[in-house]
Amino acid sequence: MSELGTKPLNWTPQPDVGYTVARRPDGGMQYNFTDVSHVTLEHWRKFALEHLIDSDRLTRNLYDLRQVSNITEEAVKYALEVGSDPSTRNIRVAVVVANEQVLQSIREIGALMVPGGVDLAIFTDMEKAEAWLNRPLTLVV
Repeated sequence: MSELGTKPLNWTPQPDVGYTVARRPDGGMQYNFTDVSHVTLEHWRKFALEHLIDSDRLTRNLYDLRQVSNITEEAVKYALEVGSDPSTRNIRVAVVVANEQVLQSIREIGALMVPGGVDLAIFTDMEKAEAWLNRPLTLVV
C-alpha cells in the first residue's frame, strides 16, 4: 500500500452508531459492528456507498459481526443494495460471525447478490478470515 498511498477513510466516530471502521494495512477497511439498528444501518449504507464511488482497485474488507446476535430484514435489504453496486466487483469481503443465525442470514445475502459482484466468504474464526483475505487479489477477477 505504501507505493500507492493510503486512501483517506473519511470516518468520524459517532456515539449513536453501532459500528466503527478502520483502514486495514492492506488498504481495505475493517468494520466492527455492535448492533444493526436503523440508525447504524443508515449511517453504514451512506458511508459504504460513498466509498464505492471511487473504488478504483481491488480491495479487501473485513466485517466483524461477532457482537451481533441477529440480522434484521432491514440489514439484509441494505446489504443487498450495497453489495449489488457495480463497484463491488473490486472487493473481497470476509464476514466473521459468532452464531448460526447470523451465519445463515449472511449466506442468504450472499446467495441473493448479483453474480460477479463482491467476493464474499463467511467465517467463525478471525484467523481463517484473515488468511482468506490475504490470498492474492488477482484471484478475485
